[in-house]
Amino acid sequence: MRILIVEDDEALARGIVASLRLSGFAVDHEAGAAGVLPLLRQEAYAGVLLDLGLPDGSGLSVLREIRRAGLTVPVMILTARASVDDRVAGLDLGADDYLPKPFDPAELEARVRALVRRGRGQPDPIVTCGDLVLDRAGRVASLAGRVLPLRKRELAILESLITRVGRVVSKERLVSEVFGFDEEISPNAIEVYVARLRRQLGPTGPRIVTMRGLGYLMEPGGAEEGR
Repeated sequence: MRILIVEDDEALARGIVASLRLSGFAVDHEAGAAGVLPLLRQEAYAGVLLDLGLPDGSGLSVLREIRRAGLTVPVMILTARASVDDRVAGLDLGADDYLPKPFDPAELEARVRALVRRGRGQPDPIVTCGDLVLDRAGRVASLAGRVLPLRKRELAILESLITRVGRVVSKERLVSEVFGFDEEISPNAIEVYVARLRRQLGPTGPRIVTMRGLGYLMEPGGAEEGR
């Protein structure tokens, strides 16, 4: 899923971006307060990691603007301010989680996964479609008990489809959930990953149906290439 990091410390931001991308997230980075609301209105992010000490404004003010705008995107505060009063202020303004700096990357990744699941109303990390099981916490997919050797972007596409079983997911939505704004992609990248995913699911797994001009849809049953 796509995550927005709002952090002015470039070295820390690069580390978070690299860590989350390795976990299969599409990640964008914004260094200041001014650009956050326009980005959130432009893109349906699955979560925001928000630093409180920004060079052009307060992270708490940004959070207040996000909620006043009616945006329900899950927000996790990342800050060196570890006092109880700071945590209470952030949570009262609508933050969903709070992680003080410094933090362990593994804990950050786990909290981000939980944040995204709760934001989608799917707190259980295990998602199924027939014999296909996706463990979103462990980043492992299995079919009839057999672990599938999926790459991180194949897993990301699988997550996007399996959490919307029976609904069409547009190609544009898949691109936005798999790639960050600064990542170069080929015109047929999604088609390539979907084809690989279909081969892994084989004839016994769920079908990934191509809806011409609309996108892709996952449904239980045998896979049919090209539909």
